[in-house]
Amino acid sequence: MDPAEAEFLAEKELVTVVPNFSLDRIYLIGGDLGPFNPGLPVEVPLWLAINLKQRQKCRLIPPAWMDVEKLEAIRDQERKEDTFTPMPSPYYMELTKLLLNHASDNIPRADEIRTLVKDTWDTRIAKLRLSADSFVRQQEAHAKLDNLTLMEINTTGTFLTQALNHMYKLRTNLQPSESAQSQDF
Repeated sequence: MDPAEAEFLAEKELVTVVPNFSLDRIYLIGGDLGPFNPGLPVEVPLWLAINLKQRQKCRLIPPAWMDVEKLEAIRDQERKEDTFTPMPSPYYMELTKLLLNHASDNIPRADEIRTLVKDTWDTRIAKLRLSADSFVRQQEAHAKLDNLTLMEINTTGTFLTQALNHMYKLRTNLQPSESAQSQDF
């Protein structure tokens, strides 16, 4: 899975918008949305929120976790813990990127939020690299990585599977096969 596919999945997450138009309930395959009334908040998938925002049909309300104080606490907790801490959203990185790219005018202290999410991401990726390094060095067969997001797994997944394949090949080549004949003369 590439980052674009992870972003596509993130676009299904619900966010709150305040529309500036009226429209009855709309019926989509993924579920019913609306009704839309000016000034009344309504939850919609992120893809629709971005579309409405681009057409200047709504104002986006950032998720509750997209707050400087909450993100500072998350970042600090992530730095303190040796293990991965739960994130406020399984798509925190994708949501932040999309919301800040398309609706930064609706998000207070957007630059600080961008920096805090990037700091948290960097901390988590560094932990993931250390975990992968330890995993490979100890020649483990399996690992339990709780609280990782899809994008984080995607970031190191290819490298880790290739490393494990190389380790497997090295191990199988180093072990003498049972059917190998002796070369004693």
